[in-house]
Amino acid sequence: MRTPLGVLIFITVTLVLDTYIFQAVKSVSQSLSPRAKTIVYSIYWGLTAITVIGFLLFVYTGQDFLGRKIRTYLFATIIGLFLAKITAGVFFLIDDIRRGVQWGALKLFSNSRSGAVPDLANEGITRSAFLNWLGIAAGSTLFGSLLYGFGNKYKYDVKRLQLAFENLPQSFKGLKIVHISDIHSGSFTDKKAVLHGVNKIMAEKADIILFTGDLVNDRATEMGDYMDVFNQLKAPMGVYSTFGNHDYGDYVSWPYNGVSKEQNLEDLKKVHADLGWRLLMNEHVALEKNGEHIALLGIENWSNKARFPRHGRMELAHPGTEKYPFKILMSHDPSHWDAQVKTNYPDIDLMLSGHTHGMQFGIEVPGFKWSPVQYMYTQWAGLYKQGTQHLNVNRGFGFIGYPGRVGVLPEITVIELV
Repeated sequence: MRTPLGVLIFITVTLVLDTYIFQAVKSVSQSLSPRAKTIVYSIYWGLTAITVIGFLLFVYTGQDFLGRKIRTYLFATIIGLFLAKITAGVFFLIDDIRRGVQWGALKLFSNSRSGAVPDLANEGITRSAFLNWLGIAAGSTLFGSLLYGFGNKYKYDVKRLQLAFENLPQSFKGLKIVHISDIHSGSFTDKKAVLHGVNKIMAEKADIILFTGDLVNDRATEMGDYMDVFNQLKAPMGVYSTFGNHDYGDYVSWPYNGVSKEQNLEDLKKVHADLGWRLLMNEHVALEKNGEHIALLGIENWSNKARFPRHGRMELAHPGTEKYPFKILMSHDPSHWDAQVKTNYPDIDLMLSGHTHGMQFGIEVPGFKWSPVQYMYTQWAGLYKQGTQHLNVNRGFGFIGYPGRVGVLPEITVIELV
């Protein structure tokens, strides 16, 4: 069997990184007894062996080996260890650079006649030990937080927004919208926990439920075990949905079990219909209350990032909405807002998106929020406003890749128009 280049690169980088970090582990272990050192070193290299063997098992065994749930956690643990070691390695590298620069400076400016170079050991031990321990602490904290995050993936957080619009028809004042996104049913392993999330949605007694894409990871069949969960989503004005980037099946090889990519897309459309959801594919519908109307537009995935598909067609969805005083747009990828909506469609009052998941990792406290995803997306979580236009980016109901959440919980957004 030919080994993919990516596998060789990952294993090589892992071994080089572990060898480099081991020097710091030895440094901070000097005061330990020989037996304690042996235990520490064995644990360290044991984790390396688990990382390499686990990665090979993940790559070269089928989906049925160990089961999907164990495979998911195994892969997440491997990646978590890898990221933790990179984090620790940054501190060790800073220390090595510091010592190298200091050594060079002392060598350069030492007494040229004697050739004496001052001893760095006494000066450098404290700083080196500090940076080594800081690196180990940072890496361990990251890995520990990722393990802790496994338990957060079904802790659904209800976020409430009240939005005021002068052009909102009187009959729609007080309209209650539940906005959800990124279900990713192929990642679920606990049906009871997911049902709890659906029950939380229904407890809000919303007038309308809007879902902004990524129902599955790749295949329509992923919804098989969850049809009787999500078909419980009901609202007086209906449940409306759109497609996200994962719904097109771009991330797996086709055909799969005899199903083509094209057929999978048609099957997924049928899933939405069987759930009782109205899938909006580059079109709009009129919502009516007491003889007054607003427009709801829904487009397929439209991204301003090159690696994601651009199937959305505002030029199909928007015409005919001019007569409505208020417009809501469902568009999966928030990069659509800056790239097209704000400039070309200033009459869109409220855009609803998802996609980013808040990277499932970040810090959110009153007055401050941060996630690595903000370096890729300007709008990545929560409410954004420019002029009279609003954008809400839902942090996602489900998860993908990493089976957990750290600091950014799965979200159910409740929006009241006032």
